[in-house]
Amino acid sequence: MNIFSESGGDPIIGPARTSQRINWPVSIVMALVHLGAIAALFAFNWHVFIAAVVLYWLATGLGISMGYHRLLTHRSYRVPLFLEYFFAVLGTLTLEGGPISWVATHRIHHQKPDRPGDPHSPRDGRFWAHAGWILLGEANHSSTRKVSKYAPDLAKHRFYVWLNNYHWVPLVVLALLLYAAGGFPLFLWGICLRVVFGLHTTWLVNSATHMWGSRRFLTRDDSRNNWWVALLTFGEGWHNNHHAYPTSARHGLAWYEFDPSWILLKALRRLGIAKSVQIVNIESALAERTSA
Repeated sequence: MNIFSESGGDPIIGPARTSQRINWPVSIVMALVHLGAIAALFAFNWHVFIAAVVLYWLATGLGISMGYHRLLTHRSYRVPLFLEYFFAVLGTLTLEGGPISWVATHRIHHQKPDRPGDPHSPRDGRFWAHAGWILLGEANHSSTRKVSKYAPDLAKHRFYVWLNNYHWVPLVVLALLLYAAGGFPLFLWGICLRVVFGLHTTWLVNSATHMWGSRRFLTRDDSRNNWWVALLTFGEGWHNNHHAYPTSARHGLAWYEFDPSWILLKALRRLGIAKSVQIVNIESALAERTSA
């Protein structure tokens, strides 16, 4: 499924790398939250720091890694629908867009990895892969109706359609609650700094893990296993493993590849909450690796 043409790009998702124009609404919001993150450094206390860490785990760990990525994009496991919806709501707290848009973009990335049509490849520039694809053009900002063709399974749910259209609502509600509970310090840490940190760690999976690290498998892309990105993203940094076996719920294949999302998923499986968990045979995968 090629959403970008060689000459300019498919307007459904956004223009190709060569067709740059600043997306001012997105850029202004990003600038404001980054300014808020800087301001948060001058309003530190341990209570707001702990709150930010917990919210980071909920939003990026459960919302993005467990929810948007391994569950909604790749259907690596199943959970009751109410829990699936809960993970999706947590995902919106990252300011990374709604579930349909996020899933559509990531599925396209896997279909055209580091090739023409990849929304965020470092081959088009390091800054482009990290944040440029968000700030320039229309990537990941098209209407729900247009992107639904790339995530038809989610578009069948009225809840996901609503959440994709109004993905900013949960974050605004959380911001109001945090401000009411702890004033500006809690707002700055729980929203601004936490969101900025989460954005950049997620973007590192798009940029850093396609540039730096080791390659266990000879995939058709530049994906790499990067331990420090994995530590920041609850196991998402084992990116070469993931591109080799994209539907595997386990990303850290070797015993030393720390994968917190997989550890939690194993616990949910033992409790009977997570079912149909897709995992690659570790011994076979490591034995069949084509590069070190």
